[in-house]
Amino acid sequence: MTRLRIVLDGRTISDHFPGIGRYAHRLAIALASAGEVDLTLLHNASQPNTHLPFDALPAGGVRLYPTEIAPFSVAEQTRLPALARRLRPDVWHAPYYVMPYRRLSCPTIVTIYDVIPLALPQFWPARQRLIFSLAHRLALRAARRVIAISESTRRDVIRRFHVDPGRVAVTPLAADERFRPQPESEVRRVRQAYTLPERFILYVGINKPPKNLPRLVDAYAQLVAGSAELDFDCVIAGAWDNRYPESRERAAHLGLGDGVRFLGSIPDADLPALYAAADLFVMPSLYEGFGLPVLEAMACGTPIACSDTSSLPEVAGDAGLFFNPYDIDQMASTMLRAMTDPALRAELRVRGLERARLFSWERVARQTVDVYRAAAQAT
Repeated sequence: MTRLRIVLDGRTISDHFPGIGRYAHRLAIALASAGEVDLTLLHNASQPNTHLPFDALPAGGVRLYPTEIAPFSVAEQTRLPALARRLRPDVWHAPYYVMPYRRLSCPTIVTIYDVIPLALPQFWPARQRLIFSLAHRLALRAARRVIAISESTRRDVIRRFHVDPGRVAVTPLAADERFRPQPESEVRRVRQAYTLPERFILYVGINKPPKNLPRLVDAYAQLVAGSAELDFDCVIAGAWDNRYPESRERAAHLGLGDGVRFLGSIPDADLPALYAAADLFVMPSLYEGFGLPVLEAMACGTPIACSDTSSLPEVAGDAGLFFNPYDIDQMASTMLRAMTDPALRAELRVRGLERARLFSWERVARQTVDVYRAAAQAT
C-alpha cells in the first residue's frame, strides 16, 4: 500500500496547550512507530515546552520542521497555506480548530475534542461562545474529514454544525503506557509524599465549572453526615484555576476540614501511583469530550464511578458505576455503595483493566491513518 506524506501541525506541543499538545505529541509518536506514513511534524521551538520532549519521537520515524508561525496569529492564515504548497503533503492534519480556514493545496483533517461552550453555555460569556462557534464552523468547512475523539463528540459536531456524518470519524484516545498497576513500593512512596490517608476517593483534573466539583464536595459531605463510621477522605488533585474557588469554599463552609484534600498539580511521574492508591476514582463532570482520567484510572486498576453523561459511558463501558451528575443524592449513594462493598470494588477493578486494554495508541494511529487515506482518496 502506498505510503502517504502527512504533515501534522504540532505547534500546539507546548505548555500553553497541555491537553491538545499531549494528543499531538502522542499521536506523532504512534504514527512514527507504526511506519505507515512519512510524517512531517511542525513545531515552534520558541514556545515553552517542559513536558512533551521531541527526543521521545522514534529516531528516523518523523521529520521535525521548525516554524515560528504561532497559533492564533495572522500568519497562520497566510503563511501556512504557502508552507503546505512547499511541503506538498498528501494530507495536512490540524489537531486543533485554530488552523488555516481557507482550503489548502491538499486535503485537511481537523480533530475536534468537544463542544462544551455550546453544550454548557451558562459557564461561558456570549462573546467566547460566538468565537468558539465561528472558529469551529470555519475549521469544519475547510476540512475534508473530521476526527472526533468520541462518539458523543461526533454526534454533537453533526447536530450542532450540520456536518455530513460521512465526513466525521471517531478515533478514541488511549492512556499512556505508564498508566498500569503499580508496585506497592511506588504506591507507598506516593502515599508518603502527599501524606495520603489510608482510604480515599480520588478526583483528578482541573477545577473549572463543567467538572462539577462543588457537587462532589456536597455528595461527600452527605456521606460524612450520614454516618460517623465512614473512614475515607476525598482527595482532589489537578491544576487549580483561582477563578473558580467554589469547591474549596464549599468544603470550608461545610466544615469538612482535612476530609477533603486539595493537592493541586501532580507531576506526571506520580499520577499512576496516585490512581493506584485510591479506593475509588470519581469523575462527576457535566460534560466530557472523552474523559481520559477515567481510562487512566482503569488502566491502573482503580475502580471508577462517573457521570452518565456525554462520552463517559462509552469510555467506561461495563467497568464503571454511573450517576446523574446533577443529583447529589445519587452521586453520594453510588460512592457509598462502592466504598462499602469490597467485592464490588474487586469486580470493577478486573473489569476496568479489561476495558482499558481495548484502548491503545497503536489503535489510535491505525484509525487515524484510515482517515488520512479516506481524505486523500476523496474528490
